[in-house]
Amino acid sequence: MTLKQKFDGIYVDDSFNDIEFDSLIFDCDGVLIDITKSYDQTIIKTTKYVLEILAKITDSINVDFKIIDGFKSTGGFNDEVDLTYAAILSIVTAKKLNLDQTEFIFNVIKNSDSTGIKSVENFLKKQTDISEIIDKLSYPGTHKENILYQIFDQLFYGPELYSKLFNNNSKFSNPGLIENDDVIFNDKLSVQLQKKFGKQVSMVTGRGKESVSYSLKNLLEKFDLKNSVFLEDESRDLAKPNPQALVNSINGMNSKSCLYVGDSMEDFIMAKKATILGHKTTFCGIIGTSKNPQEKLKLFEQNEAILVIDSINLLPKVLNLE
Repeated sequence: MTLKQKFDGIYVDDSFNDIEFDSLIFDCDGVLIDITKSYDQTIIKTTKYVLEILAKITDSINVDFKIIDGFKSTGGFNDEVDLTYAAILSIVTAKKLNLDQTEFIFNVIKNSDSTGIKSVENFLKKQTDISEIIDKLSYPGTHKENILYQIFDQLFYGPELYSKLFNNNSKFSNPGLIENDDVIFNDKLSVQLQKKFGKQVSMVTGRGKESVSYSLKNLLEKFDLKNSVFLEDESRDLAKPNPQALVNSINGMNSKSCLYVGDSMEDFIMAKKATILGHKTTFCGIIGTSKNPQEKLKLFEQNEAILVIDSINLLPKVLNLE
């Protein structure tokens, strides 16, 4: 399937024009907020730190955007800490087998699927014994008690916010990488969208509410919070691509036709599953926050998305609100 370039940064299939929407639901990371200098950097720093301290590997590769995008394209790594865990296990295995780390990690990605860390563990266990690092990390566990979550959260939130969220001290003194969040959503866009959707604008995101609130500040009030879901605060089995959180949001707003705006394969799969369950959901893919937008466009096209745009700031144009 090839999408037509309707305007600069807007790729659409003709079938999109026949759909009328009564609600709009956003993912947060990569959609409302550009996280390339915050979450992505935390993945890189946490991976390096854990490999040096726990696995005694001092010559690990950098987990670059190609690796991050590679894992995310499988549909099983919406959680950045899951992705970090997969990268750590992959590099430890490559070292044990004396293989090129970069080549090996892309081989792992090729053998990963929407079951995420389970698919990675299963593949790596067939290569060699990695029980030592698996036991040390004991992942997933809880954010408060698991060592990998602790390191990731301390680097991401910084000492002050980490202490507030987890009632515990951080071992790092540097400012949290959350400070590098680049907020894309704004008041002007909110006003434009409210003309069409009124209060029927919510959020289904992998982040926790406190974290979203810290970065969006008063913009958080622009969303229907009663019908928003912050998955970090929920049970792990609700994680994307499980459609239950999205279905709950749709039902809460009594929506008959929803536009879900996300930037990942997990988002796309979740929207598809919600539709299969009888809750009509159209996926809008965001590619502008990716380091390789054309590659992501291709990924969404191959999976038959009918709308892909560079940025949420193009939504008013797409929805004829300008």
